[in-house]
Amino acid sequence: MTAFTAHFTFEFRTGMRNATLLLMNYLFPLAFYALMGLVMTRINPLFAETMVPAMVVFAAMAGPLLGLPGPLVEAREAGIYRSYRINGVPAASAVGVPTLTTALHSLVVAVIIAVTGAPLFGGTPPSSWIAFAAVTLLTVSTFSAIGALIGVVSANSRATVLWSQLVFLPSMLIGGLMIPLALLPPSMLLAAALLPSARAMQAFLGLAYGEATTLDPLVSVCVLAATLVVAGGLAVYLFSWDSAGQSRKGRPALALLVLVPAVVGLFLG
Repeated sequence: MTAFTAHFTFEFRTGMRNATLLLMNYLFPLAFYALMGLVMTRINPLFAETMVPAMVVFAAMAGPLLGLPGPLVEAREAGIYRSYRINGVPAASAVGVPTLTTALHSLVVAVIIAVTGAPLFGGTPPSSWIAFAAVTLLTVSTFSAIGALIGVVSANSRATVLWSQLVFLPSMLIGGLMIPLALLPPSMLLAAALLPSARAMQAFLGLAYGEATTLDPLVSVCVLAATLVVAGGLAVYLFSWDSAGQSRKGRPALALLVLVPAVVGLFLG
């Protein structure tokens, strides 16, 4: 426990001191939040109704998807994980500690957005803060697990950018953050339903705001929870101690299994 605490504290401080991680974990999501609050709410006043959950989902994506995978690959390429293995550090800790610290950074940003959204930009507060907090924790945890999986299976830092953007960009465009899912054509809605961001927004709106949703909010919560378990389990299973990948137990293509909960969710609602 002492070793875990020391490792966790070190990783958390690194996230505050490293310029790139500080940008992805705090500056980027907070700057985008301020921009949306100042500009988007004036262009589209209806955006104020969903601004708070949308920006919380954005914060949940920014750090885990854009900031977490790169350092995981860099640590593997630098031989840091080999030293961990020699010293008896389990794979679950090697992957889990940076994932947990990134999730904690994202939760701090989510709290800032939730507290300041209404007084600063006229955002609509949730009708149930308990549901809002629960969905926030689940959303941040799910994207953190996905970010860890991307870092584990990526061959190099350039690959992390590709895979991260493959999730991040569609989430921004059709994930329900900027455009309500109800306005999407049916064919696009099917693609959107595969995205964790869309499921998170539907869970927020249905459970924390009590509004009508396009996708079942309870099914969305189950999809997020299942994705969290699958992504986290695959990240540990596919973890490699060296850049050659010789210590990996399975093929990186197994990471596609993370889509199974989303595909099953299509048939449930």
